[in-house]
Amino acid sequence: MNYKFLEKLPKVELHCHLDGSLRLETLFELGKKQNTLSVETIEDLRKIVVIEDKMNSLEEFLAIFPITLSVMQDAESLRRIAYELAEDNAKENVRYLEVRFSPVLHTEKDLTMEDALRAVIEGLQQAEKDFPIKTGIIVCGIRNMTPEISTQIADLAIQCDDCGVVGFDLAGAEYDNPAKKHKEAFYRVINANMNVTIHAGESYGPESIHQAIHYCSANRIGHGTRLFEDSKLMDYVNDHRIPLEICLTSNYQTGGIDSIAKHPAKKYLDLGLRITLNTDNRLICNTTMTKEYQLAVEHLGFT
Repeated sequence: MNYKFLEKLPKVELHCHLDGSLRLETLFELGKKQNTLSVETIEDLRKIVVIEDKMNSLEEFLAIFPITLSVMQDAESLRRIAYELAEDNAKENVRYLEVRFSPVLHTEKDLTMEDALRAVIEGLQQAEKDFPIKTGIIVCGIRNMTPEISTQIADLAIQCDDCGVVGFDLAGAEYDNPAKKHKEAFYRVINANMNVTIHAGESYGPESIHQAIHYCSANRIGHGTRLFEDSKLMDYVNDHRIPLEICLTSNYQTGGIDSIAKHPAKKYLDLGLRITLNTDNRLICNTTMTKEYQLAVEHLGFT
């Protein structure tokens, strides 16, 4: 199945991090303009932020993000990056895109969390006017931050549920950062009738998925790579139609799987689970939605 055919297929992207999906050229341009990058050429930058093969851990993978975040601390840059992300998705016929980011990570200079969120909303709204794409925003809490910060982020998400925010997430390193620590934030979101997706089972075992569902009422699971290790939990996820946001390239790069061919995505699909294919991070993972579809076809036997 050739790339051009897959590129033309209408697609949906539900797991895409704004701070991992900048255009390399934009990162370089803004970094030079803002004096946040020390590299001299765009190729030098590529070697630092674009992953070509498997890394040692999820934590090593996450260590790249301070570089991209360094140019995302003002409203103009956030608007531009959000707009360009929607444009890039529209070019490969993604009809609906959910962008996730954590506003607290964009407050190192003069922006408030609300300022950061408004800028991303504005960028996506402009893109919707210019391209055949619809978008939504998933606001993220961060596992290794305090529950109080997660609660503040949740309250902000609730305030903006009528202007583009469609869900709340918990992202970051799973190990030693349990989701249940942030229960209050999820309690508020759920009681405001907002949907929840949580990163779980990416680098940590199925108990992380168990917490996401049973302590935090997750409606979707980000990754869920290790769900198959607990057959009863997998049956529960299947029975309750909880979708898994599968990110093939990312799961390989972070060490969650030994190879794309060994990813459990096809097993999940054959068992009847709801799965979606996603990029996670277009820049850092060096991927696109079309590439993820192609991997599923070539390595996992998707038709």
